[in-house]
Amino acid sequence: MVQFLLTWLASAISLLITAWVVPGLTITGFTAAAVGAIVLGLVNAIIKPILILFTLPLTILTLGLFLLVVNAIALGLVGYLTPGFTVGGFFPAIFGSIVLSFVSGLVNQFFPIDEQQDY
Repeated sequence: MVQFLLTWLASAISLLITAWVVPGLTITGFTAAAVGAIVLGLVNAIIKPILILFTLPLTILTLGLFLLVVNAIALGLVGYLTPGFTVGGFFPAIFGSIVLSFVSGLVNQFFPIDEQQDY
């Protein structure tokens, strides 16, 4: 349970930093970032695999670059579903998805992951 809360906190902090860096992404506060982190996890778990499956031929044709567009669609959907989190358009969503992946990777380095924990 502690690992889940740390991951959720890391995602919320990553969203706040990304909104601070990328013009066109706005988050009104930490509660909106926390809700956005939950919605982002749900979108990445449910909707994103379906989008990847449907766009697989185009992804193969573009040698994987179309996954940037899929990530932007997922981030835009999170902005649409989360109150207090807005995405200002397509290009802020693409730039935001790139920055979010880098920031999330950096923030997750500060939170230890216990891989030997039994569930």
